[in-house]
Amino acid sequence: MGAAVRRPAWAKVNLALHVLGRRGDGYHELDSLVVFAAVGDEITITPAPAGRLTLRLNGPFAAPLRRVARTDNLVLRAARLLRAHGRVAAGARIRLTKRLPVAAGLGGGSADAAATLQALRALWRLDMPDAALAALGARLGADVPVCLAGRASVVRGVGERIVPASALPPVWLVLVNPGVPLSTPRVFAAHSGAFSRPVDWPAGYRDAAALAAHLAVCSNDLEAAACDIVPEIGAVLDTLKHTQGCLLARLSGSGATCFGLYADADAAAAASARIAAARPRWWVCAAPVLGPDDGAEDTS
Repeated sequence: MGAAVRRPAWAKVNLALHVLGRRGDGYHELDSLVVFAAVGDEITITPAPAGRLTLRLNGPFAAPLRRVARTDNLVLRAARLLRAHGRVAAGARIRLTKRLPVAAGLGGGSADAAATLQALRALWRLDMPDAALAALGARLGADVPVCLAGRASVVRGVGERIVPASALPPVWLVLVNPGVPLSTPRVFAAHSGAFSRPVDWPAGYRDAAALAAHLAVCSNDLEAAACDIVPEIGAVLDTLKHTQGCLLARLSGSGATCFGLYADADAAAAASARIAAARPRWWVCAAPVLGPDDGAEDTS
């Protein structure tokens, strides 16, 4: 069968997200500080006969995706796109271990597509630089390029302008999802009010408290709209805010996942355990924010 290639698909978290305006094509201009948490899905790929691409799903959140697994989803679209672009005859067996909630504001589908592109590039030994892979990934979705980068970034435009963020201090997140999927287009459509101005992101932060203080004067401009659609988000935010050591609580992306920001692992672990015990139907996870050298490479 040949050696397997594995690639993590880390959770993407928007620590701040500002909507700057709406373009003529209907897309919104954004300014966002994006980080990746050390929790996510996983792509595993093994060789298959020429022309054959298959996808198998497992993991706690596989069920919502199974109805499209045999026909089309972002992972299969990524595989077909790369195979056509690279003029590859070989096939591949793809397994997606789905650990992140679906439609949760964590970039799960985009991260899965990015991991698929990276793993297949390795499996098929394609001579394709990162910039070319990112340009191809952008055809699959606005979040795919930053997921390919896999490091803290300032993202502007509709996702096509990505600049590495200044080094962040060690910080931990508690991610909480109330178990309600939330459509990104629906949240953008419900967004109202004045548009924001771009943020002047500082050169760095001395510690987690300084990062939280700067984020506190920023916002997630989609939070109010998301709370109107899914009122449970308000309960999640209130619960996070009242845990010991929480420096900031905010919605990630278009939701419904929220995060709490903590200065150390013990505080994050204690908060996660407390919330999970009190709200057993919520998805709760504590994880550190990945540093620039923490992303795992393809392994065979």
